[in-house]
Amino acid sequence: MAERLRGSTSPYLLQHVDNPVDWWPWSDEAFAEARRRDVPVVLSVGYAACHWCHVMAHEVFENQALADQMNAGFISIKVDREERPDVDAVYMEATQALTGSGGWPMTCFLTADGAPFYCGTYFPPPQFRQLLTAVTDAWRDRREELLSSSEQIVAALSSSGARVGGAAPDTAFLDAAAAALVRSADPVRGGFGTAPKFPPAMPLEFLLRHYERTGSPAALAVVERTGEAMARGGMYDQLAGGFARYSVDADWVVPHFEKMLYDNALLLRFYVHWYRRTGSALAARVVDETAQFLLRDLGTAEGGFSSALDADTDGVEGLTYAWTPAQLADILGPDDGDYAARLLAVTAAGTFEHGSSTLQLRADPDDASRWESIRERLLTARAQRPQPGRDDKVVTAWNGLALGALAEASVIRGRPEWLAAAQRCAELLTTVHLRSGRLVRTSRHGSAGPSTGVAEDYGCLAEGLLLLFQAGGELRWLDVAGELVEVAMSRFADRTSEPPSHFYDTADDAETLIRRPWDPTDNATPSGQSSLATALLAYSALTGSQRHRDAAEAALGALDAIGAQHARSLGWALAAAEGVVAGPLQIAVATPRNTELVELAWRLRGPGSVVVSGPPDAEGVALLEQRPLIGGEPTAYVCRGMVCDLPVTSADALAARLTSTPQTSAPQAS
Repeated sequence: MAERLRGSTSPYLLQHVDNPVDWWPWSDEAFAEARRRDVPVVLSVGYAACHWCHVMAHEVFENQALADQMNAGFISIKVDREERPDVDAVYMEATQALTGSGGWPMTCFLTADGAPFYCGTYFPPPQFRQLLTAVTDAWRDRREELLSSSEQIVAALSSSGARVGGAAPDTAFLDAAAAALVRSADPVRGGFGTAPKFPPAMPLEFLLRHYERTGSPAALAVVERTGEAMARGGMYDQLAGGFARYSVDADWVVPHFEKMLYDNALLLRFYVHWYRRTGSALAARVVDETAQFLLRDLGTAEGGFSSALDADTDGVEGLTYAWTPAQLADILGPDDGDYAARLLAVTAAGTFEHGSSTLQLRADPDDASRWESIRERLLTARAQRPQPGRDDKVVTAWNGLALGALAEASVIRGRPEWLAAAQRCAELLTTVHLRSGRLVRTSRHGSAGPSTGVAEDYGCLAEGLLLLFQAGGELRWLDVAGELVEVAMSRFADRTSEPPSHFYDTADDAETLIRRPWDPTDNATPSGQSSLATALLAYSALTGSQRHRDAAEAALGALDAIGAQHARSLGWALAAAEGVVAGPLQIAVATPRNTELVELAWRLRGPGSVVVSGPPDAEGVALLEQRPLIGGEPTAYVCRGMVCDLPVTSADALAARLTSTPQTSAPQAS
């Protein structure tokens, strides 16, 4: 029935191709048809790995009677929130305003002008049938009421986008934000709040940078407690690496099993930084296993990374991943089965459903070789089970996060194959996703999707390319990143002030929605505002451009207007702000090859610092111009604003230089 979805590059839309609902993709044509038929629009928004989206699809959208009712009285539009985050953001704001909460699937009823008048999330069949009938009756008999309500909702949404701006945060603000996070952290189980618990990669990144600047033991304690709890619980895949979306309980035992690229990219980067700063063996293991998970399970033939692995397998959540003691014994034998059950907290009562357990690794194995043998055998057996589906669309922003994390991890962990993977991903994004200087949001199987890039696509990809430039030394990545931030400055920035006080989520020539979305707070991924501020800071540090730094600082001024008490939703911007107060610190290593100086510079780099290495006087690389070798030896220059200290040629001298500067001082107890 839904033939209009058949050519989509969205796996989520393709999941609904055979529904009896006469779906339309989001398009002007759909709304024109609603006007022609004089019917309201029902908008359904979800994503491919969403468990409750699958439930509503099976219960409602595959129900012929409900489909007939939808087809007779409505134009039905299906949207992949990951492909159209702008549409999702606008109507999620309406849903939250009308209901006090939100989530997916999101269900909104709209006029033919796109104005919402009723919103909700998941509806079981009886309620949805009643809702369709009520909306149809109201549209026929009380339309003026609905139109008046929709006008009020649109007016309220428009007024909620008030501009904010101010100076970039100072140390007092950042100290207050860190203190607020420490107070709100779970002092026993790690993380923040109660169940469900989401992996707080961005607040942890901020706290780790705050610790690097201040030496706060309280900030480091939250980082280490949460980092360890997440890595040892059931939310982390103890066999194959990689993190699930969240834990349904407060102890990190039972995950919601979908695995998202953005979570794993952000967490990979956090664990890289935790390892870099503390040398944690647990962090090193998580880095290695999560990087391998990205390459093995999410990598695409074209060089990108897929969006997600599904929460469900054959319609059952967790089917692939849960175990009983008997299953362990069948595969491993009685002795190893009993050992594995104790090691992985697999009990007779079970920690999950139907007497099965998720796998936890609350302590390191006492016999590493025995554990590795068990792990390999269980992985082999698990591969024979039905596997979750994969959403194989490539999202620009999330791939930017992934390639940046892999590039940095490749240097810190000495894994050149990860750098090669990051380079392949960058090639895909800059050939398929970048068209005439503008980004598209997604691709699938090497074909670009129809949706234009949003602010987070420009910010996350630009910063990822800047990390790739630093890790591999290829000047073209710096050049492309510069082009992307210029587009962002010209197309996404609010032009009522200079430098602009904020960046909209959509470009000035993008499709017109009921309002132009803008949200400076982070959600599951960095906001467009914070990702662009981060990229602008890095680009400024690498090139010496004050114009880009001024724009970044102005964008970070939104933090002051929102307040330090909201630090949990501002983690990425706060981490960038730590870089503002600490730098820019620039480390240039003039060397024709990778050396101990380069490795040390990456390990000791502080918040907001950049590292560039390459041949001396490299043309086009500002930090290496007029930076010669001293005595023919690899030479390191530690600079602030392109003004450098005396060069050093020994690792000890570089370490002393980096740990004695106020901007990157070694953490002291306080």
